[in-house]
Amino acid sequence: MKKSIWTLLLSGTLVLGACKKSPPLSDAAIIPLPLEISNGSGSFALTPETGIKLIGSGDHLTKVGEHLAEKLRPATGFDIPVSFDAGQIVLELTGNEFSEAYQIEISDAEIKITSAGEAGLFYGVQTLLQLFPHEIANSTVQSVNWEIPGGTIKDEPTFGYRGSMLDVARHFISIEDVKYYIDQMAVYKFNYLHLHLSDDQGWRIEIKSWPKLTEIGGSTEVGGGDGGFYTQEQYKEIIAYAADRFITIVPEIDMPGHTNSALASYAELNPGVNLPNGKLDSVNKAPLDYEMPLKNPQASELYTGIEVGWSTFAPKLELTYAFVDSVVREITEITPGPYFHIGGDESHVTEKEDYVYFVERVQDIVSKYGKTSIGWDEVATAKMLPGNVAQFWALEENAKLAKEQGSKVLMSPAKKAYLDMQYDSTSRIGLHWAAYVELDSAYLWEPTEYAAGISAENILGVEAPLWTETVTNRADIDYLVFPRLTAIAEVAWTKKERRSWEGYSKRISVHGKKWDIQGVGFYKSPKVIW
Repeated sequence: MKKSIWTLLLSGTLVLGACKKSPPLSDAAIIPLPLEISNGSGSFALTPETGIKLIGSGDHLTKVGEHLAEKLRPATGFDIPVSFDAGQIVLELTGNEFSEAYQIEISDAEIKITSAGEAGLFYGVQTLLQLFPHEIANSTVQSVNWEIPGGTIKDEPTFGYRGSMLDVARHFISIEDVKYYIDQMAVYKFNYLHLHLSDDQGWRIEIKSWPKLTEIGGSTEVGGGDGGFYTQEQYKEIIAYAADRFITIVPEIDMPGHTNSALASYAELNPGVNLPNGKLDSVNKAPLDYEMPLKNPQASELYTGIEVGWSTFAPKLELTYAFVDSVVREITEITPGPYFHIGGDESHVTEKEDYVYFVERVQDIVSKYGKTSIGWDEVATAKMLPGNVAQFWALEENAKLAKEQGSKVLMSPAKKAYLDMQYDSTSRIGLHWAAYVELDSAYLWEPTEYAAGISAENILGVEAPLWTETVTNRADIDYLVFPRLTAIAEVAWTKKERRSWEGYSKRISVHGKKWDIQGVGFYKSPKVIW
């Protein structure tokens, strides 16, 4: 009798299990949300026999396959071999061009990702990884049914430039933490990392022709810490690491303001020692329109505060442009990407006429070395070279000036995209001079509608900067960046009509589970049911 009862109970359990349907593909927690998701029948199950098959030829094709395998192996415990011979997960490169579009087809028998470009295949892999149960984020073997619902995903980005910026100048960020940030960006299909390499508080990139920039200018940071810098070999290591994840590095040397670390390193660059109160010292008092170097130059003092707008290069001193030429030449020689960021913001003590003259001279230098200039939106007050870019962060009128010159605008409105803004008045770090930016605020904006007169055809893309006045370590990065970086990722990738706060807020909670597994100390916004 007892045996019969257990048999009935077991049979009932099996029937219920067989009847239980896994959620459809359209309910998957994919960020950024793809262009099109179609549900299918059945599902694909990852097993110990599953392998990855590569079709096509490309410099990075094998790396893309290995990247996927490396992400799948720890939690599954499966070998996941990668070859050109056989496999149930197929990565097919159909062309040899630059393409970020991809398609995923999921059936009982196989998963197939196709793209005409290696970048597209890589992005398809990022989407595929998000389809697995969140336990895939574990570094140890989990007892989980690794099953994905059947269907098709077709996807491509809205904007070609999808970036984030790391300010490594105010607080130095180690190579290990920069690589960590690159890894997080790659998950959400960002393709540009803008490195803010110099500011009043620190110079972070080796310039061999001006060695004191790092010896002196790189020696400290906000709060008086030890600072640090990247050698050119270390910088190239960062570039290569990013390139393997289809992320291009954009170096920035901020000028003519935000330049005290250079002025503290080389006295001869000083127009006079500009103090944080904006006054010139009594030793080197000099107007900003002089043309001869100072007879008795004096280096400025190193600065470890967070005030802005009080430093400047000497815009009419020819040595200034010899210096800029050397810096741009050395950095561009080891930077394969198309852009060089010249800064240009908050140069409050530079006379307007001198500022315009400086920006136009520096644009010419950057162009001479084969790069396209990006500058903060103030650079649009000068004459911009064709193809150069204004990064909108504050003033709509500057974005309009860029548009009127035929230049593209990179959208980084501080009130929406600045990752260093506090979430609210209780946030443990961050600033709030632009706004308090809760998660819903970071998500609920549209780049093509944000600034009057700036429409889709005027926009290069979207970038989310992280300034580091209050950021000292990886835990601080995690707290300010996550989950807001994912909101910006979706704004940059997914078309407006596909986006909704309701849908995003449900999907982000699944990513929170992955971050918990990985030890990412993210901000658990009260706007989301985690």
